[in-house]
Amino acid sequence: MLSPIDTYFEQQEEPIKSCLLFLRTYILKQSPAITEAWKYKMPVYYYKGKMFCYLWRHKKYTINGIHQPYIGIVDGNKINDVELIAENRTRMKILLIDPTTDIPIETLERLFKTMIQFRGRNSP
Repeated sequence: MLSPIDTYFEQQEEPIKSCLLFLRTYILKQSPAITEAWKYKMPVYYYKGKMFCYLWRHKKYTINGIHQPYIGIVDGNKINDVELIAENRTRMKILLIDPTTDIPIETLERLFKTMIQFRGRNSP
């Protein structure tokens, strides 16, 4: 029997499923200090025990009729990056991902480096 988090990924349709599975693997490979949990009915990632980011699908933005996936960045309001979107969020920012094109690895590398540095400075 699959765990709730594995069920979440398995229930996604393509190309969202492949995109989210790649992002899941990518996030977990960034540091041995990153862990995955099922919280708020979504995959949430922690860095050294503190909430770090999460994967979700946008309710408004779609590509070919499919709700676009994104990485939600905890404390994204403290990270200045032109690719991050705040919308009406005060603490979080998001990085929209187009599942129909190549994933922007350079953007992810830059963003996760910044996020880990930020969290490292603000950890107990």
